[in-house]
Amino acid sequence: MTSANRLAVLACATLVATTVGGCASAKKVVTGGDDKGAITMGTASGTKVLDPAGAYDAGSWLVLNNTFQSLLKFPAGATSPLPDAAESCAFTGADTLVYKCTMRSGLKFSNGNPLTAEDVVFSIRRMQKINDQNGPSNLLSTIKSAEASGSEVTLQLTTPDAVLPAKLASAAGSIVDHQVFPADKLLGNDKLVGSGPYKIDSIEAKGDGALRKISLAANGEYHGDAKLQNSKFVLRYFEDPAGLKNALEQGDIDLADSGLDPVTAAKLKDDQLAGTGKLKVAEGDSAEARYLVFNTKDAVAGNPAVRQAVAQLVDRKVLARDVYARTVQPLYSVVPAGINGHNTAYFDRYGEPDVAKARKLLAAGKVATPVKLSLTWSRARAGEAEANELKKQLDASGLFQVTVQQEADWTAYQQGWIDGKYQAYVVGWTPDYADADNFVTPLVVEGGAFHSGWDDPRISQKMVPDAIKQTDRTAGGGYAQMQNLVAEAAPLVPLFQNKAFYASGTDITGVDGTVDTTGVFRFWEIGRAAKK
Repeated sequence: MTSANRLAVLACATLVATTVGGCASAKKVVTGGDDKGAITMGTASGTKVLDPAGAYDAGSWLVLNNTFQSLLKFPAGATSPLPDAAESCAFTGADTLVYKCTMRSGLKFSNGNPLTAEDVVFSIRRMQKINDQNGPSNLLSTIKSAEASGSEVTLQLTTPDAVLPAKLASAAGSIVDHQVFPADKLLGNDKLVGSGPYKIDSIEAKGDGALRKISLAANGEYHGDAKLQNSKFVLRYFEDPAGLKNALEQGDIDLADSGLDPVTAAKLKDDQLAGTGKLKVAEGDSAEARYLVFNTKDAVAGNPAVRQAVAQLVDRKVLARDVYARTVQPLYSVVPAGINGHNTAYFDRYGEPDVAKARKLLAAGKVATPVKLSLTWSRARAGEAEANELKKQLDASGLFQVTVQQEADWTAYQQGWIDGKYQAYVVGWTPDYADADNFVTPLVVEGGAFHSGWDDPRISQKMVPDAIKQTDRTAGGGYAQMQNLVAEAAPLVPLFQNKAFYASGTDITGVDGTVDTTGVFRFWEIGRAAKK
């Protein structure tokens, strides 16, 4: 997963967003019914593109997961995908090189066209052909060929890929109508047709194409397991956590996602516990993680002793408590808790923060102190407080002199780490699917999506290829050893993983049931309690 657009939005929920006020430039690109009676959700994860072949960010996948079907899906709380548009799917051999699915009968798109095996094959071939630089085509890169025969779909793979079912269960596996979507270019947001529980009723966008609001209505042609608790659902995009907070408090939206700033989130939770709140909170697991990444090609950060000393000094508990108001939890490995194969490699190796141990590490690496280190950040839910706390902890040891700088422009920030301009930088990551591979392969193999410059051939050339063959994704697959090797070299230091945190009005129901590590927020689970 190296998509620039994916990283940009997932590392910061406020990147490609639209403003709530001053919308003279906004335009409605699809017309439909009004939003009367709809449940309205606010998010700070913005987006511009909804075509599955070009959509690869949190703001678009929120919509795709509710308007398109895939061969497979992740039910609430599940760690393994189950059939959705398919009746059944399975690898035909132990080598995981051929994957076959039998389609369910009677499926239709929202326009009434039948959904068949032909549409599945078209969707896969189309995504690979378009190969949009901001899209998720890389997730399907192991598919060599896709063929349809009656109700069967056969996928031939170039290399073993036991994680393919999870990839197909993500929004990257969205099935599109071959009679509507062009085979070689993206389709406009105003023409999208899916077969999910909802259909797009209307879209409001800014002049630059960034979405402001999407109104959804129940899809009368939907055939699936979802039982809708509402007939209309509206998603509004906000520029920042402050706008999201204001809309929630003023009753302009019924619920807000995890984009609220930490102080606000903690206050809402405390008020609820005290019985004084006017809103209720649903808190659950999340696999979103945040890392301090090193440029291992840099003269300073390239020294393993420097990176290990930082890993030895960072106090994640203080970061979670004082900066993020306990809306995150400390993370001690590249793979977050709740994902099969997770361990606590960094804690096992470094333990609690210890200045004496860090001093020994630097001495063993013949590193003169204090080490002058530049720490760059772009955006964070806690703002500058996050980077400042890391500086405080490292400087307090007497072993480092840290300079903090912000690159507010996300595109420039991303290009900066690609070009190796930074020594250390903070970035977030949200997985496409709940599997350890989606943290190891994209983050540490051959420099990873963060361009750390680090690679361990034992991981990239042996362990990952071996692990990707294992169809039992609950067995660990050697990922524990990979995490241990990452902790030893410390090309990045895991800081924390977010807690899923949704605030809503007291009359909103069902939020608890759709907050989990799958990363899929199921609009259909949300209802409104009848007034007494």
